[in-house]
Amino acid sequence: MSVPDSIRQLAQERLDARAARDFAKADALRQEILQAGYEVLDVADGFDFRVKAPYITYAFPRDIRPIDTSDDVSVAMIIDGFTDDAVETVKSIKAHTTCGIVLLCIGDAGKLVDEMDDHTYLIALNAGSSWGEAANALLNKVNSKYLILMDPSTRFTGDAIAPVIAELEKGEYAAVGWRGGLINIDDEWRSVDDKGNGEVDVLFSYFMGLNREYVLEAGGFNARAIYYRNADIEFSLKLRHAGGRLLQMELPLEQGRHHGYHDADPEYREVQSKKNYDRILERFRGKSAILSPRR
Repeated sequence: MSVPDSIRQLAQERLDARAARDFAKADALRQEILQAGYEVLDVADGFDFRVKAPYITYAFPRDIRPIDTSDDVSVAMIIDGFTDDAVETVKSIKAHTTCGIVLLCIGDAGKLVDEMDDHTYLIALNAGSSWGEAANALLNKVNSKYLILMDPSTRFTGDAIAPVIAELEKGEYAAVGWRGGLINIDDEWRSVDDKGNGEVDVLFSYFMGLNREYVLEAGGFNARAIYYRNADIEFSLKLRHAGGRLLQMELPLEQGRHHGYHDADPEYREVQSKKNYDRILERFRGKSAILSPRR
């Protein structure tokens, strides 16, 4: 492969940095080489190159490298199949905001590759990672002050970012989202009632804006949550248990077909959803002090 001398020089500097155990410098040089369009490979007699793939596939969420979108606000999605629908969602985001977009695909990214640009980052994970692990990877690796975690079935019809960030900037809420509700105490915490806009116990991951620093201090999502459903409820109550307040507000968004629910294997969906909710009942049921005011 014909590789410019300047890139070979960077690769040699990286090799020297590794030999000196300066791994931070070696990683920085590796990223510089990637940005130039090449992947550097460690081989027995030094290094080799290959043309950079359109996106990187990681074996495990913990392997994902830090993602710097250069924005105070980034939108992030976990995409597990149905990539054509996700493409439409990405287009709707770009139509109404210029903030960074991070797409975390489980498996093949399909036509999402065509959406990559200076503000849109695409990475992939091998199949087998839990939803909770993937969500925590986004929280840990996307270094924006605020992270908007949303589902690929949610579409922008206007600027849904600005009002959420305006609320988060006030410092009163750890999370602000589109759909949520209050835990139904009369139902012994087995359900959530949507009471409309206002302070809530629970926000759903259709669309939620997060103060990353606060959320990480609270511990993030439960990595044992293999499936998304009810994992956001557990996460919300975890935030409230740590003293964080949650706000539900109307936003210019619309809901498409929620493939993660409607097109999942019904038995798998119900088993994993129950496992998530059983943890909620075991840890939080009866702790009414963590709940928001009833309304």
